[in-house]
Amino acid sequence: MTQRQEFQVLRTYKEFELRQYEPCVIAEVKVSAQYSTATSAAFGSLFRYFSAGNKSSQKIAMTAPVIAAQRADSTNANEWFVSFVMPSGSTFGRLPHPNDPQVILRELDSETCVALSFRGRATAALSNKKIAQLRAAAAKENIALSNESRICRFDPPFKPGFIQYNEIVIPAYLGE
Repeated sequence: MTQRQEFQVLRTYKEFELRQYEPCVIAEVKVSAQYSTATSAAFGSLFRYFSAGNKSSQKIAMTAPVIAAQRADSTNANEWFVSFVMPSGSTFGRLPHPNDPQVILRELDSETCVALSFRGRATAALSNKKIAQLRAAAAKENIALSNESRICRFDPPFKPGFIQYNEIVIPAYLGE
């Protein structure tokens, strides 16, 4: 089974979960494209990195999901950050550097997020509907959210759309 990003469920609400994600490292490519083509535009660079396209010629295990993130305050509506989480236990200093300068390795601290899962092909229309639904549900619970939305796709594109599993994940700000 493909390794997934590690998290703990802090609380389950009617429409979503509140999660604590573990610190991790991501391999990320920034692309300017419409959502419908952003993932495929970035996937080749990311796949080459995982397939020994790095300074050590080391193969790295693929993980799930493929994450397409967008920041609402971006000046470019077609600016996407497409990433994979590195396998559990990976550290920035021990990962091989990418050969492709478009692939950036970034460390993420532990973070609290809200998450909503759904089935179906994660089209722009369906994803935007689910993002709005998650933001509204979190607002009802007085949970403040960041301006970033992440569309997380767990299945390959050739899997029938009606059984594809996806999640919307949005970083949350909890009063501490």
